[in-house]
Amino acid sequence: MGNVVMNASVSVDGFIAAENDDPGPLFEWLVSGDVPLDDSGVLNVSQASYDHIRPYWDQIAVTIAGRHVFDITDGWDGTPPSGVDHVVVVTHRPAPEDWDPNAPFHFVDGVEAAVAKAKELAGGRTVEVAAGDVGGQVFAAGLVDEVRMDVAPVVLGSGKRYFGSVDAQHLLEDPDVVVQGDRVLHLRYQVRR
Repeated sequence: MGNVVMNASVSVDGFIAAENDDPGPLFEWLVSGDVPLDDSGVLNVSQASYDHIRPYWDQIAVTIAGRHVFDITDGWDGTPPSGVDHVVVVTHRPAPEDWDPNAPFHFVDGVEAAVAKAKELAGGRTVEVAAGDVGGQVFAAGLVDEVRMDVAPVVLGSGKRYFGSVDAQHLLEDPDVVVQGDRVLHLRYQVRR
């Protein structure tokens, strides 16, 4: 079975966005390089970031996100981001009334149900969990295998926390990947069991 990976760009002080959801300069590294990361013509990173990120993106089959992220992205217009096959949305509300029922989005109530559905859909490939409140809930429930952080050299001071409202201690192994890109430090940790 594939891993469940929590991932996001994050400030040095642990925030993934300001309170108003503005990521500010956290994604600067995604547009300041000279190597195309995908076919969008927008994402260009350093060679070191490409060598780290592209193989990881190619492994992701399903992304788990919360309803808030779904809403602020307008559901990615019904197309999962970054070439992902499916998105599982954790929500207590039904899909929007005008939502295409054939879009590869699945609305579930609760993080355990989200991980179960995502693993079923992933077929042994990687399940990515967006960091933040839902990611923190999945992490606190012991359902995350790996934590990836793309640390941008900025201090936001306040905002949306990478681990959401997690308030208990959780141990990670030493970082097994440390890659320096331009305007970013890529880190990967296995979750200690």
